[in-house]
Amino acid sequence: MKLTDLNFHLPPEQIAQRPPEERDSSRMLLLDRASGAWEERPFRELPGLFHGDELIVLNNARVLPARLFGRREGRKSSQTAGKSAVRNQSPSGVIEVLLVRQLEPAVWEALVRPGRKVPIGERLVFADGELEAEVLTREDFGLRALRFTSKGEFHETLRRLGRIPLPPYIQRDDDEADRLRYQTVYAQKGSAVAAPTAGLHFTPDILGCLRGRGIEIAEVTLDVGLGTFEPVRTEILEEHKIHKEAYEITNAAAAAIARAKNQNRPVLAIGTTVVRTLEDAAEKGAGAVKAGRADAEIFLYPGKPFRIVDQLLTNFHLPQSSLLGLVAAFAGRENVLRAYRHAVDAKFRFYSYGDCMLIR
Repeated sequence: MKLTDLNFHLPPEQIAQRPPEERDSSRMLLLDRASGAWEERPFRELPGLFHGDELIVLNNARVLPARLFGRREGRKSSQTAGKSAVRNQSPSGVIEVLLVRQLEPAVWEALVRPGRKVPIGERLVFADGELEAEVLTREDFGLRALRFTSKGEFHETLRRLGRIPLPPYIQRDDDEADRLRYQTVYAQKGSAVAAPTAGLHFTPDILGCLRGRGIEIAEVTLDVGLGTFEPVRTEILEEHKIHKEAYEITNAAAAAIARAKNQNRPVLAIGTTVVRTLEDAAEKGAGAVKAGRADAEIFLYPGKPFRIVDQLLTNFHLPQSSLLGLVAAFAGRENVLRAYRHAVDAKFRFYSYGDCMLIR
């Protein structure tokens, strides 16, 4: 498929820059993937739209304050034998680091900007040395592997020094409100660097209503990373190399999914991150979702089968993106683009802090 086949026009003013005043006050577009028909509903009506036999699967990953600002401190270089190492001095310009994926306990893959002048061995310092990082490797597109050392516990230091990694289409600095609102109410664990945004609409009351109707809810954890927001750089969608994202499926979640499939009950994924988790696990498990940890490597685009997910709640995605390709694979490209054109005409709010679509 040509990447341009996933294009649509979106006026910039419809890109949501802030969350709605109340999480569940968003709008929802219902899309029937068999007929392509749609209708508009308030998100608050979600619990009443179900039959009661559904299994809803959430991604409970917690977003890290993964955006750091520091300075370059040069790198160590060996001198003649017997002399101590000294540091090559380097320009002191501000360096932005976005943590992407944890590789080892103290080693993270990260985007570094500006990255061209940051060599292997470079030392980056944050907040007068409370946190430091050494560049271990250089990859394409500004990616680096960084080894961190901290004067205190790493995650506590990151919580204090880091900033919420809002997507680039939100054209403002993050604030304290984003620490709450760019996080689902059921976030528990993990090291996500972007929110599973379909879950941002849920409130404790909505979840309580769902459980009150006897609807089963299971949770998985996928650490949302570069695979979610990395742009497609190939003209042919299928040639895109998607980034890995770590996930964990508990015994309880795997058992709930197995029961639902055995009983022919629909599985509703809340967000594309849940889709990636379940479909990757099913691909690795010959059709069955097994408990454990793994890396999501699956790339879902039109023509790829779905083994587990029957329904999908998702926000509206970027044109010519891998996520739009996933939604098109699930519901049909023409269905999705027609629905998107209606959403534009009807002034829906788009992307992370925007409205949502329920596909059944």
